[in-house]
Amino acid sequence: MPSVCRVSDLTDRAPRKFDVDGEDVLVVRIDEDIFAVSDVCSHSEVSLSEGDIVGCTIECWLHGSAFNLKTGVPLGPPATQPIETFDVTLSDEADPEVFVSVRS
Repeated sequence: MPSVCRVSDLTDRAPRKFDVDGEDVLVVRIDEDIFAVSDVCSHSEVSLSEGDIVGCTIECWLHGSAFNLKTGVPLGPPATQPIETFDVTLSDEADPEVFVSVRS
């Protein structure tokens, strides 16, 4: 499971895109939680990391589809298919490393 950054590298509610084993992954910190999901919108195949965090969702900048960051499920049209979610693990340090596991 590769390390993508440290927790201190993540600004609260500011999504960032990382390449994890060839997969574009959006990583975002919301308060004390860190989420990792596919960076590609299931509706129009654009980068979700350019969108906005609203509550515990990422909103696609192009057509406004919003996806739950815990489940990947879209909250309404135009997207009808979920995005993939990935497991996040933190190292046991004062400034933990963020590890993301993509399933291949």
